[in-house]
Amino acid sequence: MRYLFPLLFVLIGINALAQEGSARQRAKDSLRLVRESQGIFRDNKANLNPSTLQKSSSNIKQDSLQELTIENYKIISFARDTTFLDTTLTIQKEYKYNYLRRDDFELMSFSNIGQTYNKLGVDFERSTMYPVLGARAKHYNYLEIEDIDYYNVPTPMTDLFFKTTLEQGQLLDALLTFNTSRRLNFSIAYKGHRSLGKYQFDQIQSGNFRTTTNYLTKNGRYSLRAHIAAQNILSEENGGLAQKELQFESGDPDFINRPRVDVLLNDADNKILGKRYYLDHQYKLIRKRTDSTFVERTSLSIGHVFNYETKYYQFLQNAGNDYFGEAILSPINDKANLKTFYNQLNAEFYNKTLGRIKGSINLYNYDYFFNSLFITEAGEVISNRLNGAEVALGGDYDKKIGAFEVKGSLKYNLSGDLTGNILDASAAYTLNDKHELKFGIHSSSRMPNFNFLLYQSEYLNYNWQNTAVFEKERVNSFQFSFDSDLWGSLLAKYTALDNYAYFANDSSIMVEEGMENANIKPFQETSSVSHIKLKYAKEFRWRKFALNNTVMYQTVSQDENVLNVPQLVTRNTLYFSSDVFKKAMFIQTGITFKYFSSYTMDAYNPLLGEFYIQNSEELGGYPLLDFFINAKIQQTRIYLKAEHFNSSFSGYDFYAAPNYPYRDFVIRFGLVWNFFS
Repeated sequence: MRYLFPLLFVLIGINALAQEGSARQRAKDSLRLVRESQGIFRDNKANLNPSTLQKSSSNIKQDSLQELTIENYKIISFARDTTFLDTTLTIQKEYKYNYLRRDDFELMSFSNIGQTYNKLGVDFERSTMYPVLGARAKHYNYLEIEDIDYYNVPTPMTDLFFKTTLEQGQLLDALLTFNTSRRLNFSIAYKGHRSLGKYQFDQIQSGNFRTTTNYLTKNGRYSLRAHIAAQNILSEENGGLAQKELQFESGDPDFINRPRVDVLLNDADNKILGKRYYLDHQYKLIRKRTDSTFVERTSLSIGHVFNYETKYYQFLQNAGNDYFGEAILSPINDKANLKTFYNQLNAEFYNKTLGRIKGSINLYNYDYFFNSLFITEAGEVISNRLNGAEVALGGDYDKKIGAFEVKGSLKYNLSGDLTGNILDASAAYTLNDKHELKFGIHSSSRMPNFNFLLYQSEYLNYNWQNTAVFEKERVNSFQFSFDSDLWGSLLAKYTALDNYAYFANDSSIMVEEGMENANIKPFQETSSVSHIKLKYAKEFRWRKFALNNTVMYQTVSQDENVLNVPQLVTRNTLYFSSDVFKKAMFIQTGITFKYFSSYTMDAYNPLLGEFYIQNSEELGGYPLLDFFINAKIQQTRIYLKAEHFNSSFSGYDFYAAPNYPYRDFVIRFGLVWNFFS
């Protein structure tokens, strides 16, 4: 309740400023909600090419500022798809209003904001050919190349995201985008986060800085986009609860004040730090257009892509602890470094009749290293470095014929040991504005991440080198999706895995209770693993009420239990939407119910920053209930949520991983605010 009165004060103040003409403004800036491409919903997208951008700039030149609408503020993805700034208030916005700023339906958050997430659903498609550093549990908030957006705006625009966290901290994501001319746009953004958490030694803080630019010459022949990203994620690691049955599951009132609950570690931290410099530019040697329009008929271009990234993962501890087994040196300072250097030369041919064809040659240099060699008691030498170069050929094809669209991408490795190939192909058919069918296949082959192949630590059992014994992981998947405004959205996916790599306890060693993290090793499953996912979403409406439903079913076929996921996950939101205060404000309020069936959840290892397989403890099977009130006034969206309000009466068994609980009841609020100059 302490947040309710400040929120009402803000609402009343903004409402007083927004009375005049706000209903008319909302009709002007609201965008039609459509389905999202990465799952069940997708945004309406159109490919952005230089000719389209030049035409848009010409139109803006003729328009006055008073004639500009929200649709003139364009967001361009890595895949060169274009969306517009969306200032509407929808239930999808409610789902995305979180630390990751995306729908976390298939994730289960730990107790503190930004700590990590356990998986409720899995996808194995890879966007890159090459292994990554590892420590995947710490990368949910790490922005990869594919996560960076570029902007084309007629006037400066600011996007401000704010949300409270848990004790002594806030979450703020601020973006400013502007241009110096119609063809040169810039953006600068920083996402800062700090949350002390409710439990001891659980503080999380992070910073994500990124700046972008995109440029197009007046004649449309040369285009460029580039970004710089500097990111760090620092986490205190408490190892989970020390006496969970006595101090947590019992519901003892003495321990409802969570700082009183004992934890396993009090001096451990891990850290991710990365810097990236990315450039993608292209020059059109041949460019032919129709006489009366800006539509391109034929073009031939050459291009170059450059990416340089440095990253490290570090685990720090003041002294060794039996929780991870025997320590060789103390204090603990484990640090894995990775430097990558990527260059691509490409040529692209486009013809209105034949489609878009692209060929490329790719050079990838990598250097993964530790500070020194490690020699085991048996005399085995574990090297401190994996480095080399990979050369690959690539090809892409894209063609749209009426309502039918075909896309394909292939990369094949010519030299090097890390990777083999990656193939993506899809075919989509739009029956009409309300129905779309899509088929897709994915096939890839590459080595597991670097921390599976080589790792060194001050802890004796965390030293290994598997470069000679691990084989390339192979992923083959097929998916079908049907999106319909009338019938809902259905996604069906089948995935086959070979040589699946995972972390688990060494079965050759007897593990005492509480010592599971002392014998974690990387393994590779020799038999095939298959995974089936069915996901369905549908919203039912009656007057001002709506029931939004998302249900996912999964099944796994495997000889050994190396891939554990819940069979059923569901999220159901009953909400009410209406204009209030003479249509000066639009509100949505409702209750969200989320549930997943019990299963042997993966356990978390803070030394590696990874999840590992455990098959001794089933968790899940509990409900999560959230109550929310959201409001929109002009371009401002205000959010108030009572998270997990059933925690005190539905039983203290809500774990996100063994020994790691989900959060108790908490009230959080914030806003998303867009400014236009």
